[in-house]
Parts: sequence; C-alpha cells; structure tokens
Amino acid sequence: MREYKGKIWLLGDDIDTDIILPTEYLAFQTIEEMKPYAFSPLRPELAGKIQPGDILAAGWNFGCGSSREQAPEVVKALGVRVIIAKSYARIFYRNAVNNGLLLIEQKEFADQVQEGDEAVVSEDGVILCAGKKFPFQPLPKRLMDIIEAGGLVPAMRKINGLSE
Repeated sequence: MREYKGKIWLLGDDIDTDIILPTEYLAFQTIEEMKPYAFSPLRPELAGKIQPGDILAAGWNFGCGSSREQAPEVVKALGVRVIIAKSYARIFYRNAVNNGLLLIEQKEFADQVQEGDEAVVSEDGVILCAGKKFPFQPLPKRLMDIIEAGGLVPAMRKINGLSE
C-alpha cells in the first residue's frame, strides 16, 4: 500500500485556476518557466518554498475557474503529489488525476492542522497528522493506477505496452 508523506501548505476556499497559475504566465513555453509564478496572486513566495513531496491543504471549491490544464501541471511540477481539500471543481479534479495528482476530499483536515505540520496519507483512506486520524473515501483502483503511473497518458502507454 502506497503512502505519501509531506509538509502541509495551507490555502483557503475558492482557490481558482487564476490563483494557481495567473493567465499572464501562460505565454511561457514550458511548465518549468511557469513554476515560479504558481500561487503568486495569493502568496508570491509560496512556489519557491514548496518542496517535492509537500502536500497542499485547502478549503472549499479548490481549482474553480477556467479549465486550463496548466494549473494542475504546475502544481505537479512544484513536486506536490497530494492535495487535500474540502471540495474541488470537477474539471480541475479530472485534469489533476489525468496529470497524476492524488486529490482527496476531507472536510475537517484543513481546519485542524497547521501549516508546516507533517502528514502521512495512506491510499487506503486515512491521513495521519498532528496526532489525529482523518478518514477519507479511497479512490477507485483505476484512478489510483492512473495516479501511480504519473497521469493518464503514461497509464495508457503502460496498459498498451508502449514506451515513452
């Protein structure tokens, strides 16, 4: 069973795709060029502080706004593998899974932890953080297979025996 461990970065409600990656940075050619500007309207320093394996925790309606695929791509490029929020915009949820991000809906987590806390997320439906257990509904195996492969395209290549 896979576990994800990381430091928590707290965000609020209604974190839209313009906060995740502002429109003006979509002109850059690569996600690597866009990375430093992730979350810049909200917290300009945040992208530079996130380390590989860190976990985002947020409130309601994470990923609302436009359906730009660069939003989950830039989060993944920062090294985030898990986002825990109270709820997600559906198009962001699907784009994130297609890009290999694990999205967990858990209503109490963001209100009961502190930024900087370490969390352990088990794919079987439990988050351990700050001495507490936070249960969540595990994702179906097919979605976990996509996430573990790194996204939809790598998962389909694997299923079809194709190399990258």
